[in-house]
Amino acid sequence: MRLSKSLVPTLREEPAEAEALSHKLMLRAGLVRQLAAGIYVYLPLGQRVLDKVNAIIREEMNAIGGQEITMPVMHPAEIWKQSGRWDNIPEMFKLKDRKGADMCLGMTHEEVVAWLAAREIRSYRDLPQIWYQIQTKERDEARPRSGVLRTREFLMKDSYTLDPDLAALDRSYAAHESAYRKIFERCGLRFHVVQSDTGMMGGLGSHEFMAPSAAGEDEIALCAGCDYAANVELARGVPAAPVFPAGSREEVATPNARTIAEVADFLKIDPRLTIKSLVYVATSGPVLVLVRGDHTIHERKLARALGEEFRAAHPDEVRGALGAPVGSVGPVGARVPILADESLKGGAYVVGANREGFHLRGVVPGRDFDARFVDLHTVQAGEACPQCGKPLAVERVIEIGNIFKLGTKYSVPLGATYLDESGQQKPIIMGSYGIGPARIAAAAVEQQADTDGIVWPAAIAPYLVHIVAVNVKDQTQAKAAESLYAQCQEQGLEPLLDDRDERPGVKFKDADLLGMPIRVTIGNAFVKEGIVEVRARRSRAERKVTQQAAIAAIKELLSSR
Repeated sequence: MRLSKSLVPTLREEPAEAEALSHKLMLRAGLVRQLAAGIYVYLPLGQRVLDKVNAIIREEMNAIGGQEITMPVMHPAEIWKQSGRWDNIPEMFKLKDRKGADMCLGMTHEEVVAWLAAREIRSYRDLPQIWYQIQTKERDEARPRSGVLRTREFLMKDSYTLDPDLAALDRSYAAHESAYRKIFERCGLRFHVVQSDTGMMGGLGSHEFMAPSAAGEDEIALCAGCDYAANVELARGVPAAPVFPAGSREEVATPNARTIAEVADFLKIDPRLTIKSLVYVATSGPVLVLVRGDHTIHERKLARALGEEFRAAHPDEVRGALGAPVGSVGPVGARVPILADESLKGGAYVVGANREGFHLRGVVPGRDFDARFVDLHTVQAGEACPQCGKPLAVERVIEIGNIFKLGTKYSVPLGATYLDESGQQKPIIMGSYGIGPARIAAAAVEQQADTDGIVWPAAIAPYLVHIVAVNVKDQTQAKAAESLYAQCQEQGLEPLLDDRDERPGVKFKDADLLGMPIRVTIGNAFVKEGIVEVRARRSRAERKVTQQAAIAAIKELLSSR
């Protein structure tokens, strides 16, 4: 590829609309352009990165027996209504065709796979199966942001396993986990495999593959002492208990103190000695939710505990449910169901007294009020690991892949069954597995970029060798650059030739920005001494060699990465 004849619109300045590092650099390097919120055009270099990632994905999916298919983007509403998800996914794009039939744009394909399996799988002899596709998905994301990390249209590798029983599903699940590890390792990413919530997918369990990055929108809890790792929406931690003072229950005046910080400051106590009382309105009615004063509720945990839809109560609803204004609410005497975080099982706390300007001190959960104790709080760094007791670390991450054990959640409602060896009809056991190729690319940029620009892992770099002809008007330099370009092509070294009539500084800055693994400079040193400079982008290691030795030097630096 010659830059003089290519669409590589690099930018000198950081785009004002970009926040994440990967977003800034992918715009500046001319990999993508934004058409609308969460909708991107992939330009030639960006497309080559996706092609490289997809090639690795295909190789590893085929290695575990995957068969590539292509399923439609547009789905009839009927199959989503059969699975029960039609009314439960606000991010789904819905439309009607000209006949008035309900349709949607696919954001995942479990329903389509179950529909297909119901028509094509007959016997246990047809199982197991692994079907996969690399295809565009549509999601009406409420807040698209961070460049290609959270978009409304995105490319996804989604695969599906069909098995006769749970033991076979376990084998398919393990095969996918192994394949995913190989994919991410080959793409040059650092990642963790963590337990996760099944979310809208449902099923028997799931894991996520998370790449550490400050741009990530997820957080995970990790233990250095054992193998415990989980998304914070699922992670459990054991917080250190405060020293509880002795004393009986008593009411104390707390004028103008409504927040935890204000109450703790007024009473001169550790915030950990207080209980935060929050009122939610669930489908079945109001519920009082309690966590320790220094903790925050994780709403995914609350959703699992309630098992129904809920929202935060309005101030008038709080007063109606407990007869107290916000800031004075407490569990003693409350006539609504109470959910309390597990960390509140022991000790005596300060809680709202359910009347303005007063709190109760010395309140003991289980003695002074009844509650259902469940894990509700968001894990904090330093809490003890639930498995080994060592301190947990909390790390921000980008989700780059996920795997789900679906069981019969989709096969039963869509009639996907098979006849076993005894002739009995049984539901097919399903699994679902996703990878975001663009997220892999963005995570690689986030993890490996430096102050000068992108630093691509060789396996997914748009090109391996960036040849810079410093002065293309000098025929000696131009001919040498063309000759080396042809040699690299013959050797499969994927060259990019900067043959533009630009200042040297512009060319060098662009080379650093684009981040190809090797840069070869052909300039005045070649004219005077026949020397070319071969330089590794990541390590900055250099070799000054003759033109004849350039290919060997390129290969040496590539292999030493």
